[in-house]
Amino acid sequence: MGVSSQNLEITVISGENIHVKEEAYVVVRAESLKSCTTKAAKNTNIVTNNNICSSLISWNEKLLLEIPMHARSITFEVQSKSSGASSARSVGVARIAVSDIFLGGSGCGDGHGGNVLSYRLRDWDGRRNGVIHFSVRTAKSAAAEEAVKPPVKGLVEGHMKKNNKNSNEVVLGVPLWWNYPNII
Repeated sequence: MGVSSQNLEITVISGENIHVKEEAYVVVRAESLKSCTTKAAKNTNIVTNNNICSSLISWNEKLLLEIPMHARSITFEVQSKSSGASSARSVGVARIAVSDIFLGGSGCGDGHGGNVLSYRLRDWDGRRNGVIHFSVRTAKSAAAEEAVKPPVKGLVEGHMKKNNKNSNEVVLGVPLWWNYPNII
């Protein structure tokens, strides 16, 4: 029985220069039907010292995402939903390789740190539409911590003789070479 997934703690921090008039939220998924969603936030305009106007959407929300072992990428999709519409529209998408996060290709180190990563968002036509800022670190699940139990006195549980309760003897096994070619 092997590990089939790993959990990541993703903090969606903010979005910068995203062109959206309604409230926006982020959907995060890793090649799976399961996804995590932030709460909706409004776009605010900020004027810098040079009278340059930029927009900022701040979420500052932690999400726990289950990454299947077959996943090669994590998708961050910014969506907006107007007050009268029943469906959401995609504003921008960033697809990040899982290897960038786990192997430190984007400056994330070993995946345990809280480094802030920034990726360009693109709309479905391929045009640039802002930048998303987030941090990622690996999260240990309770099931994974429970599954690993240290052995007692070097003996594997269940391999002790059952006939004598006070016995400390271990049953030994001899390998059987079933795939070894017969030489007669």
